Amino acid sequence: MSKAVKIIIVLVLIAAVGTVFALKQKNNGPVSEPVSAEYPTPVAASDPTPAATMESKPQNLEYAQTAQTTVNLPRLVDLGADKCIPCKMMAPILEELKTTYNGKLQVDFIDVWKKPDEAKKYKISIIPTQIFYDSSGKELFRHEGFISKEDILAKWKEFGVDLSKAK
Repeated sequence: MSKAVKIIIVLVLIAAVGTVFALKQKNNGPVSEPVSAEYPTPVAASDPTPAATMESKPQNLEYAQTAQTTVNLPRLVDLGADKCIPCKMMAPILEELKTTYNGKLQVDFIDVWKKPDEAKKYKISIIPTQIFYDSSGKELFRHEGFISKEDILAKWKEFGVDLSKAK
């Protein structure tokens, strides 16, 4: 291979890497739009594996006031979309929690495809994202991806919230 061909190949590779980097920076918004009708789950552009993760994120007191409950109950906010597969799997769990723990736990679902400003407000990068707030509105924990009812209840128990005596 001639020296000129090698130089051209290196330049093409550098241009490709630069283009990919520029596109990632451009698409680094809170939630990307669906890429197809077959798999409409949006994920962060920088996260190639949207598998469910259970990691605590630092508390964000900047928007804790927006999480205030009207009745001073612990609150679970699920940010997702009604067409997202993991979000659809979460829907019956959220409804059951809302019904079973009525008066002890506030459960809210926000469709960030219908209300994209909410994704920015809550600073989410993947859906579904669940945010756990104490009764004063202070963020306690975030979870990204699907989470089971058992894991949700275990997390509340870990925070000392007693949901065992549901009304």
